[in-house]
Amino acid sequence: MTRRFDIGPIVLALAALVLLVALFLDWFAIFNAWQVFEITDLILAALAIAAVVAAVGLLVPEVDYIDRRYAPWIAGGAFVLVADQVLQPPAGLGSDDLGTGVWIALGATLFMCLGTLLSLGKVHFAVAVEGRDRRRRVSAVDHRPPPTETGEPVERSSSLLEDPPGAGKES
Repeated sequence: MTRRFDIGPIVLALAALVLLVALFLDWFAIFNAWQVFEITDLILAALAIAAVVAAVGLLVPEVDYIDRRYAPWIAGGAFVLVADQVLQPPAGLGSDDLGTGVWIALGATLFMCLGTLLSLGKVHFAVAVEGRDRRRRVSAVDHRPPPTETGEPVERSSSLLEDPPGAGKES
């Protein structure tokens, strides 16, 4: 049984999970997103969770809770929020103090956009997962004569070319 998985929803879901992790890392100096923002962190967390749910819906159509048309808006909204914080940090925190969390979040939102593009584009990249092919042994194949080293056909022995005893003789 062969099962195909599109790469786009997988990239979207993994990037959204990375965005959730990045909210707990240092964004500005020693402060993470939960300590600096009032509502932006909640919106980013909600967008990341919505992206995971949308990706699961793209992979498994029976679990489609969020319409696929909203995926670009979710990824784009997360990218705009993170890019805004990179370009205009909160008051009192300079752009010199950008931590690893903000850069990981920016990369994650870019990959969310890429995953959405791969999911909804006309060209799809997929991974095929196949089951193990179990073949049965056939006695005719198991008892073949070994091949020659030169690749020439194996010559028949002269005893096989002769008439079997009693054949062709009339009594």
